[in-house]
Amino acid sequence: MEILVKQGDITEERVDAIVNAANSSLMGGGGVDGAIHRKGGPKILEECRKIREREPYKNGLPTGEAVHTSGGNLPCRYVIHAVGPVWQGGSAGEAQSLRNAYLNSLKLAESLGAKSVAFPNISTGAFGYPKDEAAKIAIQAARDYAHSPTRIERVVFVCFDEENLRLYRQLLSASSPKDDAR
Repeated sequence: MEILVKQGDITEERVDAIVNAANSSLMGGGGVDGAIHRKGGPKILEECRKIREREPYKNGLPTGEAVHTSGGNLPCRYVIHAVGPVWQGGSAGEAQSLRNAYLNSLKLAESLGAKSVAFPNISTGAFGYPKDEAAKIAIQAARDYAHSPTRIERVVFVCFDEENLRLYRQLLSASSPKDDAR
């Protein structure tokens, strides 16, 4: 599995699945969540409402979990909605919850037959997760997933800002010559 990093707009990625840094309501919001809902169109929101109508999601999607909808008007087949943790200082299980958000998204993408997946920097915006710690968790989760048999061929971390791009590039180039840090 190839791991790439780039700066850009995740709603423009031509991959099988993009991951949405969703809030537990699945009804859209700010940041990448709002951008995906706006650009993806009403079909994504309609599908999210249907997910929320059934158990166990009537009270929202739990932190660390992931569900999927179609890509709506986006150039991907699927949107995987994953809820990352709100930063509370690091002693409330945030690291494991963030890792679970990445791993559960990859598992779901694999079950959907996706060969390429694009991730935003989950929890580093309004949820306040420290970018350097979040980057380490994201990359390690992808690498750990790649060590088991997988049909996913490419994971792209799409960074919205320069700081995340720099952090991801440093981590990828420092620790594995096989990963492409472009």
